[in-house]
Amino acid sequence: MAGMPLASDGVSLSRSIQEMSMNGDEPPPEFYVKDSSFTHTDYSDLSASISVPVIDISLLLSSKDELEKLRQALSSGGCFQAIGHGISNSFIDKVREVAKQFFGLPQEEKQKYSRAVNEVQGYGHDLIVSEKQVLDWNSRLFLRVFPEHQRKLDLWPENPKNFREVLHEYSIKVKHMMDLLFQAMAKSLNLEENSFSDQFGDNPVMQIRFNFYPPCSRPDKVLGVKPHSDRSGVTVLLQDEEVEGLQIVEDDRWSTVPVIPHALVVNLGDQMQILSNGIFKSPMHRVVTNTDKLRISVAMFNEAEPDKEIGPVEGLIDDNRPRLYRNVKNYASFNYECFQNGKVALEEVKFHA
Repeated sequence: MAGMPLASDGVSLSRSIQEMSMNGDEPPPEFYVKDSSFTHTDYSDLSASISVPVIDISLLLSSKDELEKLRQALSSGGCFQAIGHGISNSFIDKVREVAKQFFGLPQEEKQKYSRAVNEVQGYGHDLIVSEKQVLDWNSRLFLRVFPEHQRKLDLWPENPKNFREVLHEYSIKVKHMMDLLFQAMAKSLNLEENSFSDQFGDNPVMQIRFNFYPPCSRPDKVLGVKPHSDRSGVTVLLQDEEVEGLQIVEDDRWSTVPVIPHALVVNLGDQMQILSNGIFKSPMHRVVTNTDKLRISVAMFNEAEPDKEIGPVEGLIDDNRPRLYRNVKNYASFNYECFQNGKVALEEVKFHA
């Protein structure tokens, strides 16, 4: 159990979530979200799925209509379903399969890749920073994929045998899609195509998180992931092929993002809201649990180089739209510090003339 965090009652989380799920036991109090709406805001719950825009990535640099759809999607909800992304259905199935195989391994096998205490990379659960913290009902494998020299390969599973190969190939494919998206987002705002990507530097960070959400006996009280906005520039999510769980805030309501089996859900993170001077949105989202179905998803995040200072693109600041955010370096670390102190990072980075 070395390296795995303990819950406040001393129960190892690596066992308790899966064992409680298999036994149908009640989750302990540290998993319970106290507020009935699952968050301190007044968003109400809505179980119906919403119509998330569907955008064909392959048309973005050639079709003005598709580019306009992209701009509208990102400036309203900050989220869309990507098709035409160039990743074959069979390869997407393969990514899901290696994720399922890894999480299906015996616990002692998975723990060979456990994250160290106070480290993020590796297999485990929430990094516990406070006794008052509400824990997420999931286990995950979190790995850095780019820059390549920062990969901790000892944490990359050797079982299943093709895991590393599939992860490497998937990372390259998603990076290519993200690069194209940066160009298209800039183009949609009549900017030079490299206006956003330049701020991310020559060696932007890309990280992946494989998520496993077991069934939960109290889906009315326990969340797979608490409400948050991403600290990334862009997040690309491969949802479970059948089980819904991702919800975003739309019109002050929690709404479920439907599953399109071989589409990729794209949502923007805080860094892109800052770079676009607030034109593009970083949506608040969460993951809900259910009583009888497990759910697996795979999220890829990109971030600017930690040493690069990011801020609103100059071409998006004028008399009609003054600067909304100040420049900030190492936003990922800044975001984490804000989280620990109960502050919202995007609010803390607002510009005051």
